[in-house]
Amino acid sequence: MNNDKQTFSLTAAKVAKRSLIEEVELTPKPGLVDRSNTGAHQDLTLQLMTTSAEALTDTFEKIAFISYDCSPSSSLREEIAAIGRDGEKRMFEVTGGVNTHKGAIWAIGLLVSAASMGKGMYTVEENVTLAGELARLPDRYCPATKTNGGNVTAKYGVGGARGEAQQGFPHITQCSLPMLKRSRADGLTEEKARLNALLALIAHLDDTCILHRGGPEALSFAKKQAALFLTNGKIDYLNTLDEDFTRRNISPGGSADLLAATLFLDKIQTYKTEDKVRREYEYTI
Repeated sequence: MNNDKQTFSLTAAKVAKRSLIEEVELTPKPGLVDRSNTGAHQDLTLQLMTTSAEALTDTFEKIAFISYDCSPSSSLREEIAAIGRDGEKRMFEVTGGVNTHKGAIWAIGLLVSAASMGKGMYTVEENVTLAGELARLPDRYCPATKTNGGNVTAKYGVGGARGEAQQGFPHITQCSLPMLKRSRADGLTEEKARLNALLALIAHLDDTCILHRGGPEALSFAKKQAALFLTNGKIDYLNTLDEDFTRRNISPGGSADLLAATLFLDKIQTYKTEDKVRREYEYTI
């Protein structure tokens, strides 16, 4: 069993890292860092985001390892939170103090834990349910520091990253993942399917990153424009939207985190296949 535990922990960590890198490399994304530009960000680059994702591999592996074949509990919640905070420190070390993936550590960390509880055999629905149960448990050691996300949720009465997780990631199960699968079924390229999934999130999520930068007006604009893209599906329009978001200082960072989490949930399902396929998969990530 210990060998299975180590194997799955490493695999889950690699899938998490790959999902973060695939999110940032997806192009063109409105207001976000991608292969073309840095969007509405002055302190981020593609290389910095990639370096950050690679540095977090060990964090996700540790979360998976301690969660393997366990059940949600307060002690497990506190253990993975401590690992996550250490991961944040590592992130800040390699980025020179820039917040690249704090939200993603929270979201994907919970999903890594949930997937590991089921030894990689659980469905998406089971994984998000467990992640939500874990997110609702208390963490006695959580520092009482104010964050941009916390300030925005209090000011505007939205759920934010914490609420999304505690509800079992409804925007993933109801928006991005169905859109990803539907777009693939319609014969779209993987890149276009992922862009559609991202825009579905922007169109529906009360993104606290957008609210922090531009308030309700910016959020309303982003949602309407994302929905418009989903009706016409033209990449040229997405390039224009990128320019508009950048000019308005709109960055849908919360949606980007959930897209990475969506990709993780989608990829980790491959682990449930037969051993031969699983081994081949492990070597490709």
